[in-house]
Amino acid sequence: MALAPAVLGAIAVYFGLSTVGKQEFYLVSFVICLLGLIVGWYTIQSRQWWWLTIPVAIALVWNPIFPFALTAEVWLILHYLATLGFATAGFVIRVPAQDQTQEIRR
Repeated sequence: MALAPAVLGAIAVYFGLSTVGKQEFYLVSFVICLLGLIVGWYTIQSRQWWWLTIPVAIALVWNPIFPFALTAEVWLILHYLATLGFATAGFVIRVPAQDQTQEIRR
């Protein structure tokens, strides 16, 4: 289940609201991007390809290597959408138990 990284991602996005326009935003965007990629990996493992758009979009928008130059108002809206996206993905994406037991045996 992608709940743990999604909850951490939602917390990071919510914390990131206070860092928009500051130097700390780089570190927060790195954490958000990384957690988006982790949720994306859970999506690939669960084979629910239609949910892959949410974590990939989050990882691209908060990419610290090639950052977007957006206004504070746009970042505010994107932060709320990302919080909603992380929460939705966390509750919906589940890796089948059969895949988890096969990986443990290896």
